[in-house]
Amino acid sequence: MAERIEQRLEDRVPELEQLERVGLFTHKEVRAVLRKASALEYKIQRRALRKEDFISYIQYEINLLELIKKRRARIGYSFKKDEIENSILHRVHGLFNRATGKWKDDVQLWLSHVEFCKKWNAKHQLSKVFSTMLAIHPNKPALWIMAAKWEMETQLSSESARHLFLRALRFHPECPKLYQEYFRMELMHAEKQRKEKKAFEQAKMDLGEFSYSEEILNGEMARIIYRDAAQKIKGVEFHLAVLSIAKLFDFTQDLQKEIIESLQTKYADDPFTWDYMARRELELGSLQSTGHTTKQMKISEMMQREERSCAVFEEAVGAVPTEDMWKCYITFCLERYKRKTNSEELKQKRLERTLNVFNKAHESSLLPEPLYKQWLQLLLESSLFEKATEVAEAATKRFSLSVETWQMRLQMLIQLKNDDVPQCFEEAIKHVKTEGTLPLWILWVEWSEGTKSKEDTEALYQRSLHATTPAGSVTMKEKYLDWTYRNRGYKKVRRVFTSLCENRPFSLDFFRKMIQIEKEQESCKMLHLREYYERALREFGSTDSDLWLDYIKEELSHPQGKPENCGSIHWRAMKMLQGDLVEDFVSKHTLLQTGHL
Repeated sequence: MAERIEQRLEDRVPELEQLERVGLFTHKEVRAVLRKASALEYKIQRRALRKEDFISYIQYEINLLELIKKRRARIGYSFKKDEIENSILHRVHGLFNRATGKWKDDVQLWLSHVEFCKKWNAKHQLSKVFSTMLAIHPNKPALWIMAAKWEMETQLSSESARHLFLRALRFHPECPKLYQEYFRMELMHAEKQRKEKKAFEQAKMDLGEFSYSEEILNGEMARIIYRDAAQKIKGVEFHLAVLSIAKLFDFTQDLQKEIIESLQTKYADDPFTWDYMARRELELGSLQSTGHTTKQMKISEMMQREERSCAVFEEAVGAVPTEDMWKCYITFCLERYKRKTNSEELKQKRLERTLNVFNKAHESSLLPEPLYKQWLQLLLESSLFEKATEVAEAATKRFSLSVETWQMRLQMLIQLKNDDVPQCFEEAIKHVKTEGTLPLWILWVEWSEGTKSKEDTEALYQRSLHATTPAGSVTMKEKYLDWTYRNRGYKKVRRVFTSLCENRPFSLDFFRKMIQIEKEQESCKMLHLREYYERALREFGSTDSDLWLDYIKEELSHPQGKPENCGSIHWRAMKMLQGDLVEDFVSKHTLLQTGHL
């Protein structure tokens, strides 16, 4: 091993000598590089190899390359790259090859090598990396796509890219993404050939026997790929994805038409098909508009386009009366409404249309629950408070078990300072299952704190403790304690704390809150602190080492504390704490004794 390391270090000497000779590095820096390289070499020549050591070595060499690049730029020296950079690049490729050979399954390692090759323009090496990587990871479509894109865009080889896509599809015959990217590649190839042909024609060059295939120029290869894929891949999403790719090329009108016809034939009942057809009306309008137009004409044209889209949506909700279809329609209306415009007429028209569609969906009992919130927001923004109140009530009737819907209605009533708030809370609690009522109780007591008397709020807190689940009551106890201290003072909070301690469960924060309240008093009593700590330790003494430490600190620092109690507390902690917590407690206690905690 020592001989191998020695040989590898000797191999570096020529490049280091050149670095020093041309003034890129000083003698001191060269020696430092040699020392570091020696340490890194030892790590990767051991029997028990670690991936991290290879990554560190590779990163060091990359940093060295970057530094040389900066130094070259600074002194304006661009010679001797074969002797310096190429030697380092060769070494980095070797390190990557060893690492990926050892840890073949680590895709990120392969991708790091790919990125390195791209950055340092190592095309020949990258071709090898892709070939080996795909042989080991043929099950990852994204890697095939990456390799094919590189062949197409960097190597300018559509033939190699096509070959890779065809190989990939043998492994993944039903992968939508592979077909989409293969489809895109063939259209890019066709576009490139069209540009070449046009350039030759403009230059009036004689192409001799060479001729361009009209089929390829018109995207016929892409059409074949689409038809093949359409037989294997089901679902409207794939057709729409391919269509969006085809629309990027200005020679695919016939292909687009075929995809749209296929969509309408195969997926006539799919909301996304209708959604696409409706939105297409907006684009068709913009393509047809030419010549000089005034501002008013543009607004008028936009209104007509949106009306045409809505006409398709109206047909859609008649043909496919589902929640998803109405959601598409409403989403479209909301998008148009949110678009900025200086025309008040257009804005008002969009608002009226959106509110009307919301209403129709609601009357059909096909408005999805989450969209009621957006409807209410729109009504409130438009100051239609009475209608908003009606809609919120209708929503809670339709979704009477939904906490979110009741919350939405209550928050709106609170915002409008409506007199029906208490009655609505009572209704909500009656309909929603106990397990889900905690958010409603929190909202109720917070509303009561700002509007009702202290007596009413306290009664509500006490009621909530019995009406929520045990886990929910834990949260309400914390809130009740906090509210009592803020509104009723220290003596009252002491009584409430003692009362609440009679019924489990508790949270640690409940006890810590009471400890904090005691410490805020001018006459903070250690007797009371001991009581709170002891109560807390009964519940959490086996699972929280910090609680024991805080208790010990209190005995040591409080004027009325008894340091002699610390030994007993420490002994009890050792008995009660579970597992690794004992070790954690001992190490922290040692730090406390030495004054480091």
